[in-house]
Amino acid sequence: MTLAGQARSRPHALARLGQRRPVAGARSRRDTRTGLVLVTPALLFVAIFALFPLGFGVYISLTNWPLVGPYQFIGLSNYDSLLHNSVFLQSILFTLKYTAIVTIPIFVVGYALAVFVRSNRRGTTLFRTLIFLPYIVGLVAESFMAVVELQPSSGTANFVLSKLHLVSNTTAWTVHTGLATTAICVLVIWFASGLTMMLLMAGMQGIPTDLYESARVDGASWWSAERRITLPLLRRSIALSLIISVVGSFLAFNQFFIITDGGPGTSTESVVMSIFQTAFADTDVGLASAMSVVLVIVVGLITFMQFHYLQRDSD
Repeated sequence: MTLAGQARSRPHALARLGQRRPVAGARSRRDTRTGLVLVTPALLFVAIFALFPLGFGVYISLTNWPLVGPYQFIGLSNYDSLLHNSVFLQSILFTLKYTAIVTIPIFVVGYALAVFVRSNRRGTTLFRTLIFLPYIVGLVAESFMAVVELQPSSGTANFVLSKLHLVSNTTAWTVHTGLATTAICVLVIWFASGLTMMLLMAGMQGIPTDLYESARVDGASWWSAERRITLPLLRRSIALSLIISVVGSFLAFNQFFIITDGGPGTSTESVVMSIFQTAFADTDVGLASAMSVVLVIVVGLITFMQFHYLQRDSD
């Protein structure tokens, strides 16, 4: 093409380019509007069922809201009274102790079960189903079963343990703080280990088998392969299982309410159970809301630290 022809065709090319830019801009705006329309139902759901109740709960915590009747705005008085509420402080300490007791055994048992299921031996499918079954049944039903099995004279727990000469046949599990806590911890470990097993097993299935074969060729032992291959590559799955276990322990309610009702006295009363008693037994919804806000902050901080660990690992 001659120079004159190029000069004549250049304005037409620039004109076509100018026509394309508005079309691209309109398409971008249309895509933005479409995206907003698609996410609007989810945003409304979060706003109505999460943000509004949370904000309303914070407002109630600043009042002396009774279960029935008028209320007044009292500012931070409820939060100040929590610093001197011995029952609430004791429930926090008990919940921390309970969380520390059950978290590591749940992880260790779940990891051991995941390693066993990973071996793909005969019967592992049935075994995996049986281990995960308690989580499907639910903690409420299993807590009622535990109440029956822990009866002093007719329960299976005393019958079996007395045959092993570990306890007497009339041991009262639910009226002694240590025995009740032990029984509930064993129940929760049995209940939650199946979920941990499934989470860790899913992570293990994503590890290439070539890594283990190379480790065996290099003469690595089973424990060396687990320590140098499995555990580092399972950090995200481990962190997820730990955060579920810790948050679930902080929000524990059903097992304590059903098995011990917080007794003897208030020695096995968890934080959520203390909130329940304050709101419905003492009819002080304002103070119970302040307790709930404190619990949300604590759980939020734990979750933030866990996700910060995950982000650091991904970086």
